[in-house]
Amino acid sequence: MLRFLASRLLLLVPTFIGISIVAFGFIRLLPGDPVLLMSGERSLPPERHEELLRQFGFDRPIWEQYFTYLWKLLQGDFGISFKTKAPVLNEFLTLFPATVELAFCAMLFAVIFGIPAGVVAAVRRGSVYDQSVMGTALVGYSMPIFWWGLLLIIFFSVTLQWTPVSGRIGLVYFFKPVTGFMLIDSLLSGQKGAFTSAVRHLILPTVVLGTIPLGVIARQTRSAMLEVLGDDYVRTARAKGLAPFRVIGIHALRNAMIPVITTIGLQVGTLLAGAILTETIFSWPGVGKWMIDAISRRDYPSVQSGLLLIAGVVMLVNLIVDLLYGLIDPRIRHGR
Repeated sequence: MLRFLASRLLLLVPTFIGISIVAFGFIRLLPGDPVLLMSGERSLPPERHEELLRQFGFDRPIWEQYFTYLWKLLQGDFGISFKTKAPVLNEFLTLFPATVELAFCAMLFAVIFGIPAGVVAAVRRGSVYDQSVMGTALVGYSMPIFWWGLLLIIFFSVTLQWTPVSGRIGLVYFFKPVTGFMLIDSLLSGQKGAFTSAVRHLILPTVVLGTIPLGVIARQTRSAMLEVLGDDYVRTARAKGLAPFRVIGIHALRNAMIPVITTIGLQVGTLLAGAILTETIFSWPGVGKWMIDAISRRDYPSVQSGLLLIAGVVMLVNLIVDLLYGLIDPRIRHGR
């Protein structure tokens, strides 16, 4: 298992270098002069402009700027925000719990409803339920996040007034963050109604962000279950008189979970990408909204390092998925 882990860690090195090149190059494609944006002035004396270019290294060749940036990254220096003058890493870590909370709830929503729906659809293959579930999953997967979010806001928040429109908790509640996760902090605060308010604010963003992963997981679960339900060991288990729940829920589902876990791991990238739109629609103070604001104000260090940090999170999740493969199926970690 340690050899398997070491091989996966080595694969992350070229991936990290490639992502750093993409992040470094992408930010330089954005229009605007970084010196003018940083100084907050529309025009500067040429002497002062040249001085700032030298001070921040923008007068050096691109390749030299990249290696300087890469060296600082290896030392844990992700740069200073042009706008807030605060370290980018500190801002990311402050806002990241909000994104994690939203993404975790969205994935939990997708898994809780997606896997059972896919299993039942596979068991009842060709039935009305199967067709309905797969049709709904396809619609959910094809639905644009911004349109789906606005539709739910109009119906549930404006028309029915069941859920709040934006934010993480009601304005009447105030307490010092402990963990950064609003559901936990609202419980720790002891304020009456704070947890309920946090849950109500989380419902719509969770549904909007989790709809696409739900559709993908349901379809993948159905496909994986159909493959294993016809295997000999499943027919043998049924012939022995085992209960249907044991045959399907333990023997068949366990072997069908490897491609499903792959799908869940790949959906993390989709969740982080979808979080950018979802957080913007619902004014959710997370990393996605922070990235949109940083792009709009041309905050180069925030965009550049933010992309790299988000990619690092996706890489970490994929590493965890690879390790789960090895735990579920020993043949994988032995290279068979």
